[in-house]
Amino acid sequence: MTEPAVSGNDDQRNPHTKYLIALDVDGTLVDHDGRMSPAVRQAAHDVVAAGHEVIIATGRSLGALLPVIEMIGLESGYGVCSNGGVTVRLDPALDLGYEVINRETFNPRGALLALRDRIPGARFALEDAEGNFLSTERFQDPSFGIEARGVDFHHLLDTEAVRVVVNSAETSTTEFSAAIARAGLQGVTYSVGWTAWLDIAAAGVTKATALEKLRAGLGHDPAGTVAVGDGSNDIEMLAWAARGVAMGQALPEVRSAANEVTGSVYEDGAATVLRSLL
Repeated sequence: MTEPAVSGNDDQRNPHTKYLIALDVDGTLVDHDGRMSPAVRQAAHDVVAAGHEVIIATGRSLGALLPVIEMIGLESGYGVCSNGGVTVRLDPALDLGYEVINRETFNPRGALLALRDRIPGARFALEDAEGNFLSTERFQDPSFGIEARGVDFHHLLDTEAVRVVVNSAETSTTEFSAAIARAGLQGVTYSVGWTAWLDIAAAGVTKATALEKLRAGLGHDPAGTVAVGDGSNDIEMLAWAARGVAMGQALPEVRSAANEVTGSVYEDGAATVLRSLL
């Protein structure tokens, strides 16, 4: 596949089109320290104010999605979290300002047992069907959005799951990826992060599948879909969108799934794309 073009400020779009814009969070809207630049924040505010359908689509769980929605001034619409496992409707008239409208769950037993003995020092966390987090070895991460409750590994095996996270501080990314390949995971969808980090969802569930359900339900033209992301869990989303844009720091396989490449997160690449839609 040829190298995708790099987007720039001269990108001309139809000013009358109302786009459905799917935005990843970490590495796209915020940097790897969790900081959103003023340029990205303002561009996101502007596309929301212009009436485009902006949907945050993230691997984060609900509690870690909500602060990002607040940062960009998104009060109504939809959000996709847990890599497509959870979809929420935003409405300021609701008591919490949102409601969960879909959860995709699965039995994690097979995946957990396949990975337990293959990854040295593995830590496991699980988001259950009620939005709680359970974890082994006091495993906590900001992407959970809430504090995980410590449990024995065997307690996780028969807990209905939305998202399972596996992490190892003792394994290199290369060794971690090789161990996952050897595990031969079946009946689930998974993606490997920048470090020794694995996210597991129900079979066939990705950000793209959740976004397509929303697009179809809202009646948006597929030709008016835009997605911006940087991780392996964004590949399906970038391929789904009519205009899929990879961040400049994305790995080659992510860039190859996109139509174009923008600047890196430290160059406010997401702001460049969003301004091109105004």
